Amino acid sequence: MNEITGQDIILDSITDGVFTVDHDWRITSFNRAAEEITGVPRTDAIGQLCKDVLKADICEGNCALRQTFATGKPLRDRVVTIINAEGEHAPISISTALLRDADGRTIGAVETFRDTSLIEKLRKKIEQKYTFEDIISRNHRMYELFDVLPDVADSLSTVLIQGESGTGKELFARAIHNLSPRKNRPPVIVNCGAMPDTLLESELFGYKAGAFTDAKRDKPGRFKLAERSTIFLDEIGDVSPALQARLLRVLQEKTYEPLGSVKSERADVRIIAATNRDLFEMVRQGKFREDLYYRINVMRLELPPLRERKEDIPLLVDHFIKAFCSLQNKAIEGITDEALACLMAYDYPGNIRELENIIERSFILCKSKMIMPSHLPEPVCGPGTAHDTGSADMTTFRDMEAAFLTNALRKNGWNRLQTARELGIHKSTLFRKIKSLGLKIPDKRQS
Repeated sequence: MNEITGQDIILDSITDGVFTVDHDWRITSFNRAAEEITGVPRTDAIGQLCKDVLKADICEGNCALRQTFATGKPLRDRVVTIINAEGEHAPISISTALLRDADGRTIGAVETFRDTSLIEKLRKKIEQKYTFEDIISRNHRMYELFDVLPDVADSLSTVLIQGESGTGKELFARAIHNLSPRKNRPPVIVNCGAMPDTLLESELFGYKAGAFTDAKRDKPGRFKLAERSTIFLDEIGDVSPALQARLLRVLQEKTYEPLGSVKSERADVRIIAATNRDLFEMVRQGKFREDLYYRINVMRLELPPLRERKEDIPLLVDHFIKAFCSLQNKAIEGITDEALACLMAYDYPGNIRELENIIERSFILCKSKMIMPSHLPEPVCGPGTAHDTGSADMTTFRDMEAAFLTNALRKNGWNRLQTARELGIHKSTLFRKIKSLGLKIPDKRQS
């Protein structure tokens, strides 16, 4: 084990990550902040090639340290992305400089870096520039969507995103746009269910001066604003039959007419539609045009509700706790097993949006470092629920995890490899979970 030196003590007092390398690119020192940002212990980092520890996106082709060695000039505040010990992409800002001995000879180099993930999250919040890497999941159905998302984004085809309210349809739409060739122009978002039909028509297509009493001047519609970009039509299932006919024309002929105009305008717009309704059933009932349905249903993405991807709840809870700690300047460290078990047992009719609201509420009530069952609302964890805090046989998160894995294994005929593939985890991770939870796999010879 490496002995902690006076230099290490000094470096550990610095809030930025700091490491040094020799001429062979091997790490010679690694401070505590570097451990925290990368998730790599100092003892594991010392002696390793820096590229094997940071795994930055510039390591192979545009290494900052290599550039500093070559030019002798320091670099400051270059934004790069590393892969931490959890396999997550983490944005950092790096600066580099040469290390020299008393005689001025170069003996190595130093790199300092700081975690910019909070800044990046705030920037994305402001700019709404999300990609699929910002969508948190380990669910196999979500991974299947991630696999096709780049190809969907690269095409110009219309996309239909279906899913219950709160499942993240707008987040997926933004991710598609920000991966597409049209990403340099902002997308235009329209909630079709939030406006009456007459207002929605003028919002979408615009109008000419004099088209109606209060139309004093021309006003461009959302399709005009989305020129050479993407328009996201949320809750398209709420659109009236008359407006459905006008949308069909845009999709078929790529033209539309502003209200009060006798001249058609071209629509160079990529359309992404979303709904929480069953459009196919609405077509069957005559409530939605069949021709429009097939026009928007070129590529359909089905987002599973949270109750069908409960393995994501611990990930989402951890994400929301970190986010609210930053936003509200509180030092809540996590959630108790009992409280997490309550969250795992709940069905979330409001999906991810409801879970986020539950965590935000718990932040208001929590005065300790851990969120407890008493901080959760009654429908989730209170009198009369399956996880009443006064119950003697309260289920712990360990029990919930064991039940979840047992159900997944049973569904896959106790095939561990197939189960791991469905859950989107490595088989060795599943084997460790089975062992640590003490799960019993039936002997097929006895069945």
